[in-house]
Amino acid sequence: MLDPYPLVKPWLLRLDPETAHELTLRALALGIVPEPAPLTDPILGTELFGRRLAHPIGLAAGFDKDARVFGRMFGQGFSFVEVGGVTPLPQVGNPRPRVFRLPADGGVINRMGFPSAGAAVVEYRLGARRPSGTLGVNLASNAQSADPIADFTGLVARFARFADFLTLDISCPNTANGRLFLEPARLRELLAAVAEVPLTVRRPALVAKLSPDIEAAALAELVAVLVDARIDGIIVSNTTARRPPLRGAHRAESGGLSGRPLFAASTAMLAEVARLTGGAIPLIGVGGIAGGADAYAKIRAGASALQLYTALIYGGTALVARIGNELAALLRRDGFGSVAQAAAAAQRAHSQN
Repeated sequence: MLDPYPLVKPWLLRLDPETAHELTLRALALGIVPEPAPLTDPILGTELFGRRLAHPIGLAAGFDKDARVFGRMFGQGFSFVEVGGVTPLPQVGNPRPRVFRLPADGGVINRMGFPSAGAAVVEYRLGARRPSGTLGVNLASNAQSADPIADFTGLVARFARFADFLTLDISCPNTANGRLFLEPARLRELLAAVAEVPLTVRRPALVAKLSPDIEAAALAELVAVLVDARIDGIIVSNTTARRPPLRGAHRAESGGLSGRPLFAASTAMLAEVARLTGGAIPLIGVGGIAGGADAYAKIRAGASALQLYTALIYGGTALVARIGNELAALLRRDGFGSVAQAAAAAQRAHSQN
């Protein structure tokens, strides 16, 4: 099938990033974005949180913040989709402009500050259109909340019935409460409170999303807290406030950097988290994946599954199939029979170091 994205990409990149994203969401909602052929190569099949996936490539949080097009994104080739971040109350986020493309670097800087339509709107949309695939909901505290723990526990209670996994987004660099729980004692307190949330339906997997800016000693402490709390998964990683060398005109803007410039740091951190967890916890690798070699590097660093967002701005959703096909070839080249086999081998190797 002809990929229309190269035709519209130059026009979209001339627009303000948020305007371009809004038009993309509207086009997806209307069903006018062609759906690519699905990835069906059996070597890509894997499992995440007890759910069978056709391949390991999912959509990261941030693309569909308010659950407007999550159903369409399964049709765009993703094997799992994470909506959000969702905050309990609506909030507008930081003043615009707050998103800056770095095309020469394959990156983006954002200081969105968790704009959200709020939990009630997202709950309604998820209830009106039941997910047809593996769904995650990314949860966040309101920026000015006086009780962030209550924010998270309320969101867990509210969204457990919709989600296969719930992500505690504790590592956003752009809000006052975004990094509050990157302190071991506070994280332990949050996880204990979440574990006590009474649920009348099945309990979804609970996942924590970590920052790539955590120093090594602090990372070891945080991972130990997560392991002790029997967390079901860890996403590595969120955006970074650090700045590797960049070429883009907006390189001096403040905010979280994502995309290609994040790849090396997030992948190194992934390998370290794999070492610290000893392969006992599924890891989702995100940060800078733009091709099959990137995806394979994440899996060889210990990831059981992967997520994309920034690369879609520059490559469109046809990227999912290209990454999957390239990944399948690399797995076969190195003698692996599945994604899970490659990830397990990597996790064993890291745990022995």
